[in-house]
Amino acid sequence: MENILKSSRMKQHAEAPIQADHGLRRQAIVASILADVFHGRLKPGQRLVTRELADRFGVSHTPIREALIAVAAMGLIDLNPNRGAVVREVTVRDVREVCQVRRALECEAVRGACGRIDRDRLAALDADFRSHLDAIAAAEPDLIDRARELDSRLHDLIARSCGNAFLAHEINRLKTLFRAFRDLSWDRDHDLIQHRIAEESREHLAIVESLVAGDRAASARAMSRHVISGVRYWSMAIKRRPAARNRDAATPKEIQVS
Repeated sequence: MENILKSSRMKQHAEAPIQADHGLRRQAIVASILADVFHGRLKPGQRLVTRELADRFGVSHTPIREALIAVAAMGLIDLNPNRGAVVREVTVRDVREVCQVRRALECEAVRGACGRIDRDRLAALDADFRSHLDAIAAAEPDLIDRARELDSRLHDLIARSCGNAFLAHEINRLKTLFRAFRDLSWDRDHDLIQHRIAEESREHLAIVESLVAGDRAASARAMSRHVISGVRYWSMAIKRRPAARNRDAATPKEIQVS
């Protein structure tokens, strides 16, 4: 399992100049900033510099400014006219509030998707989740990468199939935040990782089975259980981050976002 964790971290944290279309490029920058905040590489009170971030990602200042605005909208940094972009402290209460919003959005989406969702894709997901559970039991390599891919496939398919464009857009806007919490919990819970990804696969399978049965109420209950289950792991992961340095000790740096 240690080799699985090392492989996953190398893929997750490897950085190179981002070559992608505008939206994907911004999303990748947002995901990297969130990971730095959650893993303690960016500390509460630390100020962010557009020039440094632009050099790091190999992009112009524009996508950096857009990414910072997106992260600020998620509540992870503050954008102040005089102080620039400042990292906020993330607490267990923040995790619970994020999950409360996620539960409302995802349960509504799965209710809307029930009866609309592509049955062939559901059948493929059903088979893949069962195969993944077998792979977990056998402690095969790349379990985390596979779990990440399956999780994203299911939740993206539900959002696209919910029949409400505004709801799908809102889930898409926040999914980078949800997945940053997810990845943090998998990275921090070393002793529980195999148990957690098996538990999550069973939760996902319950959602798929309810969708296959066309049972809207059961689908929403399964999604609700899945989101609530994640709260405990996400909260533990936040508690286990490296201790934040004193806010007053943060190196004063400025950023222009206007």
